Amino acid sequence: MRILLIEDDKAIGGAVRDHSVADSHAVDWAETLASAHDHAKTTTYGLVLLDLYLPDGDGIAYLRRMRKQGDKTPVIILTARDQISDRIGGLNAGADDYLVKPFNLGELSARIHAVGRRYGNSPDPTLIFGTLDISPAERRIERNGKAIELTAREWSVLDSLLNRTGSIVSKAQIEDTLYAFGAEIESNAVEVYVSRLRKKLGAEHIVTVRGVGYRFATT
Repeated sequence: MRILLIEDDKAIGGAVRDHSVADSHAVDWAETLASAHDHAKTTTYGLVLLDLYLPDGDGIAYLRRMRKQGDKTPVIILTARDQISDRIGGLNAGADDYLVKPFNLGELSARIHAVGRRYGNSPDPTLIFGTLDISPAERRIERNGKAIELTAREWSVLDSLLNRTGSIVSKAQIEDTLYAFGAEIESNAVEVYVSRLRKKLGAEHIVTVRGVGYRFATT
């Protein structure tokens, strides 16, 4: 998933970014609302992680503006504001979840996966496709009862396909989940990771639609 992290605290922002990247997400980190606006104008995100106290404005105002403009991107608020009234205000403004600092990074991962399931085409925690048993939240796969290990980027590609199960996902859309701004994109990276997934999961599960992209086949 491509995530926009809006956080001005360098320690927290660095920890969240590094943990999320290790959890197979691509993360663009904006330390101001102005920078966040610039990122959002050029890239489509699967999720926004939003601090409320920012140097150039209030995160709630940013969230309200997103929703007023019809932007339905899921948002998880990350903030030190811990009053019930603050939580209610954040959720009423359009947030999908609210996490109070300091928080456990493992819990953040679980909430990110939960929000992703709600907005994707795979709401169930465990997915079964023939001989495959997949739990995206637990990062667990079994094929014929045998555990299969995936790298972080292999999971990222698989998530892109599972979130649009049955639909065609373009190479560009997959690249968006793999690379943050400034990262060097390898020309054949998508093909390499798709090839690896086919070997591990079974070639029949990932269909190439020539000139268009890839589709995860459920049968």
